[in-house]
Amino acid sequence: MKKDFWQAIEDRRSYYGISKEAVVPNSRIKEVIDHAVQYSPTAFNSQSARVVVLTGESHDQFWDITKETLRKIVDEKDFKQTEDKMLSFKNGYGTVLFYEDQSIVEHLQEQFKSYADKFPIWSNQSSGMLQFVVWTALEGEGFGASLQHYNPLIDEEVTKTWDLPRKWKLIAQMPFGKPTAEPGDKEIVPLDERVKYFP
Repeated sequence: MKKDFWQAIEDRRSYYGISKEAVVPNSRIKEVIDHAVQYSPTAFNSQSARVVVLTGESHDQFWDITKETLRKIVDEKDFKQTEDKMLSFKNGYGTVLFYEDQSIVEHLQEQFKSYADKFPIWSNQSSGMLQFVVWTALEGEGFGASLQHYNPLIDEEVTKTWDLPRKWKLIAQMPFGKPTAEPGDKEIVPLDERVKYFP
């Protein structure tokens, strides 16, 4: 990791200007994401997270699918803005797709009926933690990334294209690449309005 943990957390932002230039080898990307998936916490140690990493032609194809899916529902006069956004993501190096395996969630609901309504919530919370770990880890390696949510509109086509299990539920998409532009200013709400301490 090029940055220490706290610096990577501080610098992690939504980067929309990204390029296809390699920052680290694909083997390092695999190492970072594998480590995040293996060690991010999950409720009941369910390990329900599933991740798909797309680079090269697969990355480009994913954003073409997303663009064409949106073309069917976005008004033609507004589509140029949508198309430009899809191109900005496609300009990146790769995309991480975050899934949750619903067969595991359903099994836990059957096994622990008193918590049945909580397992989908805990599944999403676990996914959120993994997304944060991956995002911060990519930042630490020198990539810029953002978190997108074009599910469920694209789910069927993506599942079919990469022959993914039907029980995998798409939660979020994270395009990443070498930063080409700095993120905008971020307003920080004072901490004393957000955190309370009691002795």
